[in-house]
Amino acid sequence: MTVETKYWPAEQSQAGLKEAAAVLAAGGVIAFPTETVYGLGGDARSSVAVKRIFAAKGRPSDNPLIVHLADREEVHTLAERINDVEQALMSAFWPGPLTLVLPVREGAVSKLVTAGLDTVAVRVPANELARQLIEQSGCPLAAPSANRSGRPSPTQARHVMEDLDGRIDGVLDGGATGVGLESTVVRVLEGKIYILRPGGITREQLQEAVGKTVEVIVAAEDRVQTEAPKMEIAFDSVAGRTEAPRSPGIKYTHYAPKGEMLLVIGQNRDKLIAFVQQQANEATLRGCRVAVLSCTEHVSRYQAEAVFDCGSMTTPIKAAQSLYANLRECDERGLDFIIAEGYPEEGIGAALMNRLRKASGGNEIIV
Repeated sequence: MTVETKYWPAEQSQAGLKEAAAVLAAGGVIAFPTETVYGLGGDARSSVAVKRIFAAKGRPSDNPLIVHLADREEVHTLAERINDVEQALMSAFWPGPLTLVLPVREGAVSKLVTAGLDTVAVRVPANELARQLIEQSGCPLAAPSANRSGRPSPTQARHVMEDLDGRIDGVLDGGATGVGLESTVVRVLEGKIYILRPGGITREQLQEAVGKTVEVIVAAEDRVQTEAPKMEIAFDSVAGRTEAPRSPGIKYTHYAPKGEMLLVIGQNRDKLIAFVQQQANEATLRGCRVAVLSCTEHVSRYQAEAVFDCGSMTTPIKAAQSLYANLRECDERGLDFIIAEGYPEEGIGAALMNRLRKASGGNEIIV
């Protein structure tokens, strides 16, 4: 079903805020900015609204959604209980790009939000416009990224319109997002913090917030699934058993451009550059239109139809902020073979590499 998608421009965001909040309160679905990426929000208590989110995205309904709140005190309306470690994380990082997986209070949200599990993923976004929208709507908002399932997440309102125009009720433009990657998702079990999905808050930041007495564990990288969605079962490395995932973004291929993508990792600079250039040359001879996602230090060494300067290898913040926009630009320009350099998996680099692996569908080479 096609609907009219209203667009509220950034320069009129405050004027559009009241109207967008009213649409949400009436059961509609609205795309809005957060500090990470644009989210597609609907009343988390309404199965009708949540079904519309899944339908708009073309997203499997066995993937849980993150619930966004305007204020951290509201978490008690959703969570059955909160322990001391979780409270410490909220105090340190809310508002901000950290999602906590908590035991859900019975009846607090639609079972579609939790994928039928006994936990709910919750965060308080740092973006002021997002918090105002949630507060004025009077709804806790279930909000995955506002893109078609599998596509690069949107970091600008125009990305949302490209994917979802005619499928949702409106887009509230708040300008470009800041972090550029989705939130970090964690679960606290037996006094330990497990990172289910790396994101805007790093392992190092989590450790600093709770001190050395609390262990922070990075959950084993989920395997890329190739079967049909109904056959897929993700491995829950926290519980040590196979079950439905408790975090979004750890099942199915995500964040992918339309073209083929190759991730190349290497410690030796000259060897890495030579291999990437060789792959670019061979792809060009096959008739491909080639893009290279390069660190600043290597940009001048590459020849391809497009070479993107993704920022310094030593500070991958720019690469994280620009990744999805770069992948979408590759699509817009018809670049159908993309070679991306790997980054050190420290700090935000861990989240960046997670998304690069997802985007490439596991097509990775170490040289």
